[in-house]
Amino acid sequence: MIDPNEVEFTAIRAQGPGGQNVNKVSSAVHLRFDIVGSSLPEHIKERLLAMRDQRITKDGVVVLKAQQSRSQEANKEEALRRLQELVDSVAVLPAARRPTRPTRSSQRKRLDGKSKDGERKQLRGKVSL
Repeated sequence: MIDPNEVEFTAIRAQGPGGQNVNKVSSAVHLRFDIVGSSLPEHIKERLLAMRDQRITKDGVVVLKAQQSRSQEANKEEALRRLQELVDSVAVLPAARRPTRPTRSSQRKRLDGKSKDGERKQLRGKVSL
């Protein structure tokens, strides 16, 4: 779980249509989270920094923008939820893949299919009289 004290919020004006509310109210939120200075476990920090994600800067800071809602509080919750999803995505290790070999019958089926395709394509040639 992410410590809310490690997250920095900045209120900004939202983009797009919305009339006077968009023009006057800073309801969108920029979330900044420093991966290196956080209290996350080291293996999660390493995997986050190794991600090739445009939301993570070269300095190891996650920057998220939330502007779906008209409420600043709802946008803060949305940004925190998305940050938690990002951290959770690297927390689960992928299963180690064990290399396997194709069975004899699958090899035979593949070669039979290739020879049948070749025979079919031979029939597509010009007809000699």
